Amino acid sequence: MGLFDGLLGNASDIDIDELSEELEPVLVEGEEISLAFKVIRDKYVFTNYRLILIDLQGMTGKKRDYLTIPYKSIIRFSVETSGHFDMDSELKLWLSGMSEPMVKEFKGGENIIKVQKALAAGIFGKA
Repeated sequence: MGLFDGLLGNASDIDIDELSEELEPVLVEGEEISLAFKVIRDKYVFTNYRLILIDLQGMTGKKRDYLTIPYKSIIRFSVETSGHFDMDSELKLWLSGMSEPMVKEFKGGENIIKVQKALAAGIFGKA
């Protein structure tokens, strides 16, 4: 997946070694990244403890918002894959204390199955 896919919002894999260096100040001792995706400029990072959603803000992307979602706070989740005519995929996360789900959209559906597997592994303690 290249620049064109990134512009369209398709989820592309991120090199975990590079990301580990970038997130070194954010990760706790013993925390390891198991899977990571980039959708346009945002990043979805799955570790053995949590899901980290990184929202790059501003023109340069220097300003970042790190949203941590511990796996234990995810009550349930739903993954909708893309079809022939509807090319969007969707991730819904229901978090404890929230009545409405958090919804994240992906263009294309290749990596949504990997997202589902990573969430299940985190929730079931297999991450």
